[in-house]
Amino acid sequence: MAKINPFEIVQTQIDKCAEILKLDPQVTAVLKSPMRELHVTLPVRMDDGTIKVFHGFRVQYNDARGPAKGGIRFHPDETIDTVRALSAWMTWKCAMVDLPLGGGKGGVICDPKTLSTGELERLSRAYMRSVFQFIGPERDVPAPDIYTTPQIMAWMMDEYSAMMGKTQFGVITGKPLAIGGSKGRGDATARGGMFTIREAAKALKLDLSKATFAVQGYGNAGYYAAKLCKEMFGSKIVAVCDSKGGRYNEKGIDPEEALACKEKTGSVCNLKTGKPISNEEILELDVDILIPAAIENVITEKNAGKIKAKIIAELANGPTIPAADDILYKKGVHVIPDFLCNAGGVTVSYFEMVQNFYMYPWEEDEVREKLDRKMTEAYNSVLKTSREHKINMRQAAYVIAVKRVVEAMKLRGWV
Repeated sequence: MAKINPFEIVQTQIDKCAEILKLDPQVTAVLKSPMRELHVTLPVRMDDGTIKVFHGFRVQYNDARGPAKGGIRFHPDETIDTVRALSAWMTWKCAMVDLPLGGGKGGVICDPKTLSTGELERLSRAYMRSVFQFIGPERDVPAPDIYTTPQIMAWMMDEYSAMMGKTQFGVITGKPLAIGGSKGRGDATARGGMFTIREAAKALKLDLSKATFAVQGYGNAGYYAAKLCKEMFGSKIVAVCDSKGGRYNEKGIDPEEALACKEKTGSVCNLKTGKPISNEEILELDVDILIPAAIENVITEKNAGKIKAKIIAELANGPTIPAADDILYKKGVHVIPDFLCNAGGVTVSYFEMVQNFYMYPWEEDEVREKLDRKMTEAYNSVLKTSREHKINMRQAAYVIAVKRVVEAMKLRGWV
């Protein structure tokens, strides 16, 4: 099977949205390409004294509504098309929750699991030296993503500050608390997703205290999703998995026990409870709510018809391809699309930017309350648009987000 190009999916989604909004083809053409992108070569001295060359990217997709915002991935399979797609989704995501930001994304082709701490620091600083002229608190603000951490953000912030000759906490978000990070950032993506699940359950009259969940992907977002489902709703987690496989137990899985197992053995598939389950099988379980929290393109036209969940809450970016969306909509599966469901991360990143700008940190309760309000408003506006136009939730989210971006472009005289 040919590999799915995530940026082609983005362009297909824009075309569908353009039809609904009846956009001028010239405006659509602008929306379908990134405004600027940077390719960088990063020579890094390794611990054994040799020089290894890494390649990286930074894409600023659209900044009509404000400075670009988006994470940096360190991943061996990173591609420019993945970064382009993610930067586009960040554009819609920021518009969807009505943040005064545009969309960006970055990446470095590397396997951080094979790098020492020193090598990782030198790579992080090399990346910042290569992109520093294109970013900044009022231009483009990066953040962590897959295989990047608060420590990596700290190194990058420090490198940028050294080049600017002054401390610049606001150049990056997702930093440790001691150097300008925000309380509530650690679980923000998952918590924001929980607020949308809560609202979806109200709309569908689903009792979350009796609901069953399956979580595909057990990184930061997946773990916190499992933890918060149990804490906030009293729900039962019956299946979890990561890249190596997972476990299913109809009596329930303890999220903390699953995390401890992953940290000790490298995978939740080594849990001593329930039975083994694959990444593919977990998607087709008879559960109330399915949370894809791993990678792109896992729900396709081949397995969409077999999905039994009532709600799919997309904490991952791009887990569902367009052909699958149509099948799920006809089946009556309620999909909370990625750039709505996982917008909690960028929302609290924006809160971190605000706190950095006026140098006054908020308490965690305040961060959570503001996040709840943003996510609840966004979900309900998408649901209303979906019902009014008789379109699926993803198309409704696109209609709202793209409309806001186009309005800003027109007001600025770009189109």
